[in-house]
Amino acid sequence: MTAVETTEYLRVRGARVHNLRDISVDIPKRKLTVVTGVSGSGKSSLVFDTIAAESQRQLGETFSTFVRNRLPKYGRPDVDRLTNLSAAIVVDQKRITGNSRSTVGTITDIAALLRLLWSRAGEPYLGASNLFSFNDPEGMCPRCSGLGEVRTVDLDRLVDRTRSLNEGAIVFPTFGVGGWMWRTFADSGLFDNDKLLERYTEQEWQAFVYGADATVQLPSQGGPVPTKYEGLLQRFERIWLPKDPESLSGKTRAAFESVVRLGVCEQCQGARLSAAALSSRVGGMNLAECYRLEAVELARFLRAIESPVAAPILEVAIEQVDRLVAIGLGYLSMDRATGTLSGGESQRVKMVRHLGSSLTDMTCIFDEPSIGLHPHDIHAAGELLCSLRDKGNTVIVVEHDPAIIAQADHVVDIGPGHGSAGGQVVYQGPVSGLTDSTGPTGKHLQRAPEINDSPRKPLDWVAIRGAAKHNLRAIDVDIPLGVLTAVTGVAGSGKSTLLREYLPGANFVDQLGVHRSRRSNMASYTGMLDRIRTIFAAEHGVSAALFSANSKGACANCSGLGVVYTDLAFLDPVTNICEQCGGRRFAAEVLRYRVHGKNIGELHELTAAEITEQFPDPKVCAIAERLTDVGLDYLPIGQPLNTFSGGEAQRLAIADELDGQPRRYVFDEPTTGLHRADIARLLALFTLLLDAGSSVIVIEHNLDVIARADWIIDLGPGAGAQGGTVVATGTPRAVADCANSLTGRYLLSR
Repeated sequence: MTAVETTEYLRVRGARVHNLRDISVDIPKRKLTVVTGVSGSGKSSLVFDTIAAESQRQLGETFSTFVRNRLPKYGRPDVDRLTNLSAAIVVDQKRITGNSRSTVGTITDIAALLRLLWSRAGEPYLGASNLFSFNDPEGMCPRCSGLGEVRTVDLDRLVDRTRSLNEGAIVFPTFGVGGWMWRTFADSGLFDNDKLLERYTEQEWQAFVYGADATVQLPSQGGPVPTKYEGLLQRFERIWLPKDPESLSGKTRAAFESVVRLGVCEQCQGARLSAAALSSRVGGMNLAECYRLEAVELARFLRAIESPVAAPILEVAIEQVDRLVAIGLGYLSMDRATGTLSGGESQRVKMVRHLGSSLTDMTCIFDEPSIGLHPHDIHAAGELLCSLRDKGNTVIVVEHDPAIIAQADHVVDIGPGHGSAGGQVVYQGPVSGLTDSTGPTGKHLQRAPEINDSPRKPLDWVAIRGAAKHNLRAIDVDIPLGVLTAVTGVAGSGKSTLLREYLPGANFVDQLGVHRSRRSNMASYTGMLDRIRTIFAAEHGVSAALFSANSKGACANCSGLGVVYTDLAFLDPVTNICEQCGGRRFAAEVLRYRVHGKNIGELHELTAAEITEQFPDPKVCAIAERLTDVGLDYLPIGQPLNTFSGGEAQRLAIADELDGQPRRYVFDEPTTGLHRADIARLLALFTLLLDAGSSVIVIEHNLDVIARADWIIDLGPGAGAQGGTVVATGTPRAVADCANSLTGRYLLSR
């Protein structure tokens, strides 16, 4: 092997992570590689848990011993050898977290470019760009500290005036009777602690709420400490109003949200900026008005600006905004809080951020970037991935969509099945050879979606008239019942708004319906574990709590998690298998008890498909069959829910709904994370629901599902302000023949 050949490929040899079967792959450097395969085949095990994990581990090893001792310790993945690795950037579907100061503009650096533009071309001229930042004391509104909102305290909720101090008149948790906060009032000597607050004189009430010119002796370990008395309102506002509700525990957060009211700042009217910053204009707009523009409108606005001094800034800003538009996010404004973005939107925003980076020769790893995209936008997403490649980066994408696969330079197909039936390299090479391969990916790429020419007849209709929420333009639409209805349109066209706001009595099943905790798993979520614990307890005459990893049976070392977490606020958490229980989660004495030859830890490792054979209990098997129906039979029943993808979490929620009761279901992109081979199973599941008398409505971009629907409601034509109208309704064939429908156009072309 020559030196030149060595530098051309990222080589993986003998990978055995999770279900990978000692596989070896060669991924060309500075090319776009798509890794595909059915759900659970081992794609993520190869890309994220092997390549990305080893890149991060080796990068950490480059630091000095002093630094390494303060950084997380990454375990080495189970692989013989990886060569020609470069530093990995992982762009996943995790929603971007952050407080209200984090916006689309700040996360993409477009806000920084706009601030620079105003500092150069704004009239009147103010100077430095920090004078236009709502996150800088020099630029923020002094009243709301750059938040655009002000918090006020609802005294009627903070204080129960029908009680005395001794009876707990201050109802906020940290001011409970006997506590230190409570004693600052009770021990002040200013009040009768047994007197009802509603009987306070005006002078007493003013002193209690707003303070008094007095010194009180507060208790401490070293004896009483003289302290200036502070009224309840002043103290509460000082301590609690600056806090972020997201950082509070459940009970305290609920109390905080009950007592504290949010309102638009009366000084800046929600603009966040100082009066000076708002007085400066470019092209007739101030910066806050510019932030409120949708990306499509912002691009037009920036192109209309003529300013020689700001030309270089405008060029970069326009390029970055155009990327947002190209990837289907043209409806987002720069002041949109990042915490409100969906997983798909978050991933695409992160993609735009990395496209603006000057770093090259990185390994950029993406997890299904087509999620949430209409077929019209997917090609543009592929072009952005190619842009990253053309900058000199190695781009690896885990993906199912044929349009993204078609743009790849190289394909690695993992399979052929999922779980223990997967983990092998079915094909690796150019895209042109994939259709001739023996795996399900090649097979399904050869066929086009089959349009349903024999749709079911609706049993009834829900008439919606004048729907005008958000960007909906007072539309009238009829939704059929008893059939499979696909609501389609580009991202941001108004699909979710229509169904969430105007469809009464619907069961919404989306990726957020399952709380993905590391202490819960598929067996506990579905109730399967309750039945298993009951059987173990009855068999051995002991408490059922002994067979709970969250109760008496937990391994003492890992507290029943099976892994030991090292949480660092400024870095990703580090996870290591518990050395004491070997990942089994249970104490050694618990694992001595067996039923049908298995202990409770071994049962957690069985898949839904395996448990029906090895634990023949009717109730357990019935739940396992529901998991099989939704395509989750490849996952161990004890796999923590925090490791589930968005699509897997949604399918778990669907499984929980399969009780035979007729309902109106709304599924939000149920094909998320599904290979085309798995979509046929999903459609069969919808048929089961329809046969039981339910109505099934899907918000969907996938052409396989749209083509097999009985009725289509297509919204658009664009996103945001350019959407919100009904473009077409009817059977799939009727929509395919509609010249104005983007969805119909793609149905016809496939």
